[in-house]
Amino acid sequence: MDSYRAIENLLYTYAELIDLGDLPAVAKLFEHGEILAPSDEGGTRGTAAVLKMYEGSTRIYPDTGTPRTKHVTTNAIIDVDEAAGSATSRSYFTVFQQTDELPLQPIIAGRYHDSFERAGGAWRFRTRRMFVDLWGDLSKHLLFDAETIKPK
Repeated sequence: MDSYRAIENLLYTYAELIDLGDLPAVAKLFEHGEILAPSDEGGTRGTAAVLKMYEGSTRIYPDTGTPRTKHVTTNAIIDVDEAAGSATSRSYFTVFQQTDELPLQPIIAGRYHDSFERAGGAWRFRTRRMFVDLWGDLSKHLLFDAETIKPK
């Protein structure tokens, strides 16, 4: 598999795993990586810390074992430096959700700015920076009040 396809698969694997509610597998994607805040104020690094972050923020519904979401990743622009074993990508995300109380609707949209490294012949996340551009009703998705993280 070429590098571009392998990196694209990482983007889609993240979305698939989070929608399945497999937060340990999501965290494993960042075993050697870090999720960064939109600002430069630091991030969450490694499997244990990333798992703790997602378990503390993502509502999982007992009837399905999932967050009842669909993360759609589009517009991936991937740049690969084969010689250096590094790559970057920029992509869009839109998250849809449906619950018993919430009809199917987009609840949040934004951008990912990712960096990757090749280790042992395989690509892996180095960093993921998430930028939120559009906010909807996150009350059925997050375990905390989204108003506390919205820009003023």
